[in-house]
Amino acid sequence: MDRRVLFASLILFAGGATGVGVALFAFVGLDDVTADAEVVWESEPVAGDDGTGAVVATMDGDPLVLQPTVEDGAPTIRATAVGGDVEWRTGVGGADGDTGDTGDGNGTDPPATSGLAAGELGGDEVVAFTTEAGSLVVIDPTDGTERFAVDLGGSGGLRPAIGDLDGDGDGEVAAVTTDGRVRAVDAGGETVFETDLDASVKRRPLAVDFGGAGGDAVRGLAVATAVDGERSISLLDASGEVRWTTTPSVTPLSWSAADTRSGPVLALGGANGNLETLDVADGGSRYEVGLQDEPVTVGDADPGRVYVGGSGSVWAVDLLDGEVVWKQQYGGDTRVNAPGVADVDGDGSPGPVAVNQNGGVLALNQNGEAIARGDIGGPGGAVVYAGPLFADATGDGTAEVLVVAEDGRIVALSD
Repeated sequence: MDRRVLFASLILFAGGATGVGVALFAFVGLDDVTADAEVVWESEPVAGDDGTGAVVATMDGDPLVLQPTVEDGAPTIRATAVGGDVEWRTGVGGADGDTGDTGDGNGTDPPATSGLAAGELGGDEVVAFTTEAGSLVVIDPTDGTERFAVDLGGSGGLRPAIGDLDGDGDGEVAAVTTDGRVRAVDAGGETVFETDLDASVKRRPLAVDFGGAGGDAVRGLAVATAVDGERSISLLDASGEVRWTTTPSVTPLSWSAADTRSGPVLALGGANGNLETLDVADGGSRYEVGLQDEPVTVGDADPGRVYVGGSGSVWAVDLLDGEVVWKQQYGGDTRVNAPGVADVDGDGSPGPVAVNQNGGVLALNQNGEAIARGDIGGPGGAVVYAGPLFADATGDGTAEVLVVAEDGRIVALSD
């Protein structure tokens, strides 16, 4: 029997939640012959970035890791090339172009910016973020120059969303304020819509833009709000009108948008350890499945599945019916961050990659079998709060795993 796969007939019990899926699934064991991923380069630590705000973009076709950092007490966006060299730095200004001193002068305060979002506007790659002061800023990742900045009319600091909200083939960037104001702008920074939901917002918005230009799939911007402890999710259409509002069964601590054969869904990672999906068409709950009794973190999806991290475990869940396809355990009870998806072994079949909060990295194939594992710990250990990033760090034409640690250090691993 192949030691990589230990099939056990396990039943997921509902745990008291209505509509929790029951499934037979494969419990996938680690194999001693799994390839060891080696560190191929790493950068120096940098103040202000705990890893959760970083993105990968390109400069002249070469990958860059962009991070929101703090330098000399001021918020700064920094771009690091493969190999660890810093290509550029740019100070963070607001819609009025002023850069304020938001730190204490020693570079230890967190930056007054959100996490970064990478995407395409007007045919060009861009990176966007919001500031706590209330600006949406879009920059050119090749050199850090500001493309435009707009005033949101309220306190920002939540990661914006970039996507084709109206299906015309051109992207928009949308941002929210913490008090519920929503603004979407086009590639030139001109306002597409403004909406006030009059409710607290603590989660980043999600662009739902599946189906291609001119497609029939429902599109829009998903926003999670809270009023008096009651959490709601709304979908805004391309004009900013609320298409629907619903109250999910779970308290969502993480979420992502994914496509299925039956149309797009919002996948919610609940504080109670359940995964719930909402139909983007009408906000109805498709299913809720209990995974564990601790919070879970929703990661990326590939066609038909979404990958979820929890306490020492990774799950592959069928997006159509909520059945757990497989469960993989590693790292004891250490929490697993949001899994990513990439083709890290060059076989043309992307699979999930998980990073736990101790810096343990595990790459899997679509069957849940481990294909590589590694550790970024180093002599002093590591703390990691972010999921993996991916870039060709060795020039071999395949993606390597990039992990950004809590101290801002970027580590690239390859098998």
